[in-house]
Amino acid sequence: MTREAFNNIIHNNYRKLYFIAFRILKNQQESEDVVQEVFMKMWIMKEKLDNYDDHEALAVTITKNRCLDMLRKWKHIDKDNIGSEIMDRELSPSPYDQMVNSENAEILGRIIDDLPEAFRNVIQLREINGLSYGEIARQNNVNINTLRVTLSRARQIVKEKYLKYTYERGKIKTITGPLL
Repeated sequence: MTREAFNNIIHNNYRKLYFIAFRILKNQQESEDVVQEVFMKMWIMKEKLDNYDDHEALAVTITKNRCLDMLRKWKHIDKDNIGSEIMDRELSPSPYDQMVNSENAEILGRIIDDLPEAFRNVIQLREINGLSYGEIARQNNVNINTLRVTLSRARQIVKEKYLKYTYERGKIKTITGPLL
């Protein structure tokens, strides 16, 4: 394989591999490192790459396997070791993420409170209290299929109102400019 052909593989697959790694690891630096390692491994085996029909599939497989290896390694890290507090910090949400999550929960709470009673009740029981469809159907004395339809409609209303809210909030920020 030529250097130019290999560069094309890198150029065409970097973002995809990064997003796969990030979805698994949930860590930007580790995801970038995994993709770098994948391309290094593929460069080392460049003579054998011509034997593979789909270079992208090979890269995706290597990426997933490397990420799973890292997760297994992290699972077995002794918390008493030096540096464990760094791992804990990386896995916990940042103050900004905590603020955003809190704000989103408040917004969703207001949206749910404004729903008609039948929808609000079903959303409350299923999504907040975690009851099963069967439990909710028995508790409200309704057919389970009717319950599923009602819950689906309630979720759709919540989704539409939330998307409308976030869209309008985004328009306000772009009109008024940055907050900082």
